Amino acid sequence: MIRKNIYSFYLIIVFMLLLFSLPAIASDISDTIVKVYAVSDPPDYLNPWNMMGPSSVTGSGAIIEGNRILTNAHVVSDLTFLQVRRYGDTQRYPARLLAISHQCDLALITVDDPSFFQNIDPLPIGDLPATNQEVLVYGFPMGGDTLSITKGVVSRIEHQPYVHSSIALLAGQIDAAINPGNSGGPVIVDGKIVGVVMQGIPSSQNIGYMVPAPIIKHFFEDLTDGNLDGFPNLGVYMQYMENPDIREKYTMPANTTGVLVNQVIPGSSADGIIQPEDVILSIDDSPIANDGTVEFRAKERTNLAYLVQKHQIGDDLNLKILRNGEIQSLSIKLSSSYEKNWLIPYEQYETLPTYYIYGGLVFSPLSVNLFNIWGSNWFNNAPKELVALLANNIPTVEGEQVIILLRVLPASVNDGYQSYAPWIVKKVNGKEILNMKELVQAIENDEGNLFVILENNSNQQIVLNREKVKQANSQILVTYKIREDRSLDLQ
Repeated sequence: MIRKNIYSFYLIIVFMLLLFSLPAIASDISDTIVKVYAVSDPPDYLNPWNMMGPSSVTGSGAIIEGNRILTNAHVVSDLTFLQVRRYGDTQRYPARLLAISHQCDLALITVDDPSFFQNIDPLPIGDLPATNQEVLVYGFPMGGDTLSITKGVVSRIEHQPYVHSSIALLAGQIDAAINPGNSGGPVIVDGKIVGVVMQGIPSSQNIGYMVPAPIIKHFFEDLTDGNLDGFPNLGVYMQYMENPDIREKYTMPANTTGVLVNQVIPGSSADGIIQPEDVILSIDDSPIANDGTVEFRAKERTNLAYLVQKHQIGDDLNLKILRNGEIQSLSIKLSSSYEKNWLIPYEQYETLPTYYIYGGLVFSPLSVNLFNIWGSNWFNNAPKELVALLANNIPTVEGEQVIILLRVLPASVNDGYQSYAPWIVKKVNGKEILNMKELVQAIENDEGNLFVILENNSNQQIVLNREKVKQANSQILVTYKIREDRSLDLQ
């Protein structure tokens, strides 16, 4: 009898130990999942003095330490109003944005009412999952209003373009079902966040992508000083060296691999340190393969940008290069992020467009936001001469912009020019124009010239009489109900 009781006692102890050693059950994780209700109001790039008008979007998020909610940037971009609702609750709580990184499509939001976070164990951030590891995806996708939990595996981990920013960063591909509304939801392994759902491929069968744990941790580390600087960019354009003849031309030593530098972007981190026709052999002692990849885990490779993006802006980067047949060591301070290195900016958010109106002619710098006025298929619908500029999206000097005559507001002073837009502006009164500020200065500071003469890259001209424009400007603004003839950054 005593033996039986002792045996039962031990069974209870073993059962309790097993119970406490199990990972957090799904219902515990579910308590940390929130539905995000956001209203956004992006600017109208065709009428850059206006906004597009508010529109609603829903997404998902997860409660993490510090009474914060981790979600996607694209869920809360161009934000005007924000609410969140906990799983199983009916009340929506007012929320506010704490931090947002459009580059890596992550955002942090919070709720000021402390009761929202009561009785919640926040989810910790895990590590980069293994390929073929099973994951759970939590969120509030379309098709219902309750929490959805789908299961899948990590199919691959490599660099992919993030749709929200057009920047290629480390991403995880998962085969769990992902639909609109899942955005911002956590990808879970053993009760920890290993990724945040960000995008899918609608035409595919269960191909989705997550922002992986290393990118999430980089985002948090970037925020520790109170400023969000983004991911560093080396600022060079490179060519693979898989062909043996190109390696021979640049006298590559045997068993040495690398990539050839074609261009260095003015004002970038590499400007003045790396030169065209340098061969980059290694970064931080990690060898660069001839196809431009590096090994980040055993037998797993991704783009060499991985080694740069692991750093924060302000860090030093160590390289070995081959220059004129000699191997050299270089150190570069990573001083700039991606946006500074583009001639034509990619997607921008929380930023009002730059514009200037003169004689009913509306000028604006070319950007991907502006391309979107031709619709989601803008690559095929926009004027070919504008799209072609993206093929080599590098400024010739720091601060350069592509200025276009965006549209013409019909008035007698611009009669005959109303079909010219869109039109690239290269010169004003014979002087080449670098950016919008120079355009305004060239037009307004040349009072001694009766005419303002605009030229494009085909030497076509638009000629306006300065006195006639002075008399017409205010009435044009009144007619088209425009408050200012220029954006705030030009005032």
